[in-house]
Order: sequence, then structure tokens, then C-alpha cells
Amino acid sequence: MIQSTGPLHMVTRFAPSPTGRLHVGHAWSALLAMDMARARGGAFRLRIEDIDGTRSRAEHVAGIVEDLRWLGVGWDGDIVFQSARLDRYEAALRRLEGMGLLYPCFCTRADIMASATAPHGAEGPVYPGTCRGLAGEERTRRIAAGEAHAWRIDMARAAERAGPLTWDALPFPVADGARAQAVEARPVAAGDVVLARKDAPTSYHLSCTLDDAAMGVTHVLRGDDLRSATDIHRLIQALLDLPSPAYIHHPLLVGADGRRLAKRDGSIALADLRAQGVDPRQLADDLRQARFPIGISLGRA
Repeated sequence: MIQSTGPLHMVTRFAPSPTGRLHVGHAWSALLAMDMARARGGAFRLRIEDIDGTRSRAEHVAGIVEDLRWLGVGWDGDIVFQSARLDRYEAALRRLEGMGLLYPCFCTRADIMASATAPHGAEGPVYPGTCRGLAGEERTRRIAAGEAHAWRIDMARAAERAGPLTWDALPFPVADGARAQAVEARPVAAGDVVLARKDAPTSYHLSCTLDDAAMGVTHVLRGDDLRSATDIHRLIQALLDLPSPAYIHHPLLVGADGRRLAKRDGSIALADLRAQGVDPRQLADDLRQARFPIGISLGRA
């Protein structure tokens, strides 16, 4: 079994956003997380990340549930909906604000893209800190005037407060006897990331970190594209006194063009495969054996 420092009931999770139907890449990730917990007598949870009020749809939630059940993916306990946890996110934001670690940002995406000083990271342009130096009076005035704003974390100040951090990384695939390796967290490289969006009361970084802790998740299995996000989440855990799970980052599935599968690209959807009469048990077995549909293969972010 996976080595740990003491008795541990493994809890994994799958956390899709209800902005479209699930595709083969989602199915593979869900099966991996479920099988990992089941093989070790643990629990597998389902969370719906529906904080995006402009794109999340009830019909997509129903579609996710339908697709997972068709594939044979079952979860333990009730489904967790982020839209029901907004008060928790607000409380965390106010706590971080009380530490002097947040500031309002009035910049648009165009403003950031136009900045000649903004380097690019894994998530796009790193925010150049334009609003970090705004005087308190100006911040108050612009907020009072109803100007749209996000809330960003002052990453350098937050990292200084937290001190050196590491997170536990397990290799993929996770083999019996695998031991976690400590990886240095470098959240400063991401810049002052958003913790509450202009169009939503939280962001992926904050809500995901809080929910994993609240759900008792001990092992997070997710794609290589989120490796840099783990550094950010480790920082938030330290600032808010939250437990830190072990992380396993798996390769992404890519299409024939080498691009990662995405809902917006019309990647192979489970609903389409079902309509074609595909046997879900055979599909699940193929995915477990890393046998993917024609034109799809493993890649790297």
C-alpha cells in the first residue's frame, strides 16, 4: 500500500465543472481516482465545481451524473456543490484580507495582456501587480463607485508569511509501496493570482483548496496541466491552517493534433459514444489499460 506516516483512510475525488458534457479524458481521470481509492479500502467523492454562474448549467450537472453512471463510476456520500459553499469562501477571503494579503484588482484581461512587463507562466500572463500599489483611498473610492474588481493575493507577502513549503508528490501511476517525495512549492512564480473573480465570488484556487480540506481528501489525482496550481494551493493551505493532501499528476490525453482534449473543441464525448452503442464496460476496461479511442493518446502539458 501507499506509505504514510500513520493510519490513513484514503479519500480521492473527481471535480468536474458543469459547462458541458464529459469527454474521454474526464472518464479516464475519474476511473483512475475511483480505482485508486477502492483498491485501498478508501472513499471516492464527487464534487461539482459550479461557481461559474455564466457557464454552469443544471442540464450539464445531470449529464455528468448520467455519463458517470453509464461508465460504472460510483461515488461515496452526497455530491458536493460549490454553489452551496459560497459563505465558506467568503469567510476565507475575509480571513486572508485581515492578514493584509489581498487587494482589489480593477484591471481587465486586455490591460494585463497589453502589459509589456508581464511574463508568461503555465496559466498565461503573470499579473504585473498594477493594482497592488493603489492607495487605500483610491481602492475604497473605486469599490464604492461600483467598479468591477477581482481580489488578488499579494503573493510575495503571502509566501514570506508562510515561509518555505513543500508538498507530497506521488509518481504516476501509483504503485504499491510508492513513497511520496517532497517537492518544493514555488507559488511566487505564479504571480498575484486571483482568489475571487470579477464574475464569481471565488476562484478555482481558493474553492478547490477549501473543498478538498472540507471533504477530507487525502490524495488529489489530476492532470499535469495543474502542477503549478499545486504550489498555489499549498500556500493557501499553509495560510489557512488546512491539511495538505498528497498529489499525483497524470499525463493529459491529447488528440491527433497533439492538443489536449477540451470540451470547447468537441472532443470525444461520453454521450456521443453511448449514442454510438459503445459498451461502457469495455470502454472502462480499455481506459484502465490505457487503450484510448482512435486518434487519442497520452501527452504532456
